[in-house]
Amino acid sequence: MNIESYISQLLYRYQCVTVPGFGAFLTEIKSAQWNENANSFFPPKKQVSFNAHLKNNDGLLANHVARAEKTSYEYAVSAIQYEVVQWKKSLEENGVVKLKNIGELSLNSDSYIVFKPNDQTNYLTTSFGLASFVSPMVKRTVVEETKVTKVETETITLETEERTTPAYLKYAAVLALGLGITGAVGYPVYQNQIESQTVLVETAVQKKVNAKIQEATFFIKSPIPAVTLAVKENTKPYHIMAGAFREEANADKIYKRLTEQGYKAKRISINKHGLYPVLYGSYATYAEAEKAQKEIQKNDNPQAWILIESL
Repeated sequence: MNIESYISQLLYRYQCVTVPGFGAFLTEIKSAQWNENANSFFPPKKQVSFNAHLKNNDGLLANHVARAEKTSYEYAVSAIQYEVVQWKKSLEENGVVKLKNIGELSLNSDSYIVFKPNDQTNYLTTSFGLASFVSPMVKRTVVEETKVTKVETETITLETEERTTPAYLKYAAVLALGLGITGAVGYPVYQNQIESQTVLVETAVQKKVNAKIQEATFFIKSPIPAVTLAVKENTKPYHIMAGAFREEANADKIYKRLTEQGYKAKRISINKHGLYPVLYGSYATYAEAEKAQKEIQKNDNPQAWILIESL
């Protein structure tokens, strides 16, 4: 089972997705960015990181796999354990594990896991439809100032008759001058009040936007309901197959031989293909089953294989 697609689905909705026995993938919201040197703009996104110390099973991934595959919780846990074993083998043999749409895991010189996230995938749902883009550089043109030559003209003096100005016109002029001075002084004060009110409104709006973002990130209104399943005690979902036989008599013969050789052999009910399966034995963990399989392949049956199923 390829569980990386299920991990990718959960990263859209949750801040932490733990892979039992391996580590946890964490997300952190990064704001929009602008690269001044390249004139590039990048939308807000969820930055994915990896923590190898968070290995406990919180049930999130196993429940999601069980619901998606329409199978039992125990089978989902065993499938995840099998995938983790394959990842660890790949790291030891090839030094790298590539997870589609998530990133790349590798080992450094000190044998610690190093994670490189996939920058092409944005797990922030509020940024859907927003893509990075490069803006062309704005070219600025310098406008040359034109010099205007002043032409001196002869001053003409006009002789006017003295006239007396009525008193009410003088008072009107004084009143107009007072209003002009008041307007000149009061307008900047009014502008300052408008700017202060604008800052207060913008601050309140920004607080509401941040609250909505936090609610969308950390308090999911409709998460996947947890699946509560009863886990059977002493379950052994890993089995080593000796074979499946068309004739029940042949299955009985093989079962008897394995029992005499000291194996904890089992016979299970006829399968959908009409065959009678016989098991060498059942095991609680994949590691135990893999160890027993190697010994059986070496000493008795090179074709023995591991079946993962809750019987």
